[in-house]
Amino acid sequence: MRPTRDPRVTLDDLLEVVLNKGAVLHLDLIVAVADIPLIGVSLRAAVAGMETMLEYGMMRHWDEDTRAWAERSVARRALDLGEDENVVCRMTGGHLLTEGLYHGWRPGTVYLTDRRLVVLRDEPREILWETGLDAVTAVRLEPERTVGGEERLRLDVALADGGQERLSARQPGELHALLTEACAGRPVPAAPFAPPVEEEPPLVEEHVWYHEPRRGGPLWRGGQGRLTAGRLIWKSPVDSRPALVLSTADITAVRRVPAYGPAGEGSVIAVHTTAGDEVRLAADDPAAWTERLRAAGPVTGPVAGSMTEPVTAAG
Repeated sequence: MRPTRDPRVTLDDLLEVVLNKGAVLHLDLIVAVADIPLIGVSLRAAVAGMETMLEYGMMRHWDEDTRAWAERSVARRALDLGEDENVVCRMTGGHLLTEGLYHGWRPGTVYLTDRRLVVLRDEPREILWETGLDAVTAVRLEPERTVGGEERLRLDVALADGGQERLSARQPGELHALLTEACAGRPVPAAPFAPPVEEEPPLVEEHVWYHEPRRGGPLWRGGQGRLTAGRLIWKSPVDSRPALVLSTADITAVRRVPAYGPAGEGSVIAVHTTAGDEVRLAADDPAAWTERLRAAGPVTGPVAGSMTEPVTAAG
């Protein structure tokens, strides 16, 4: 670079040069009062944006130390790290919720420390899932096809209690390698992952509506209802995973609701569960679905009380 003098140069031009290319200052300055030299300044400096500095190998250790300190500070506040607990890696990801009635991905930040694996949601702050590394028996990468048809890798984690969890991560391969290394040396059972569940033949599979809970209130959605001897499943054609998976063993009562539904008057079916929840479906043939649900679950006949009030025709 050759020194230049251009009176048309603005401060924006100067900043662009400093950030993109950098500037080297060789400055010899003498401050004099009444022609008497009082102060001498000899300055050799390089000024540039951090990306330029790092590209030329300058301030690299300072940058790495600063970033590591910032990550430890954020993680310590977010995770309430224990004494001498250190963060190994941090990346965006999520946890697949498979408990209760509703399945789905919950996005957050995946933290791997030298003691724990945690999925944390920032706002509102909540630990979505966590486990100690001593409870992890095996990890593996599994491909999963998304709604748009793209195939992405997910991280399956097998636990000592026989459970199995699925995580997503921005860099699943890196997380898999670090977690495998952190768990190295621990005894691994012969069959760490549960064998794939064979698909049960459906008792009925057809279009039904599901009254899906939403933040702004429940909403009727059309999709595919599938009832087997063991499960009731509902899935929208635009979703990658079922929004409803209910074990038939958890069904305590099934009743017709005298209300207007998407398939007309009296098409709504209420399914009550052992957890005290009520799942509402609507079908073109609600009487047939009611009988099938009762036959599949513990409820095999009419239920005493208000849950079996007859459906009255409109008018």
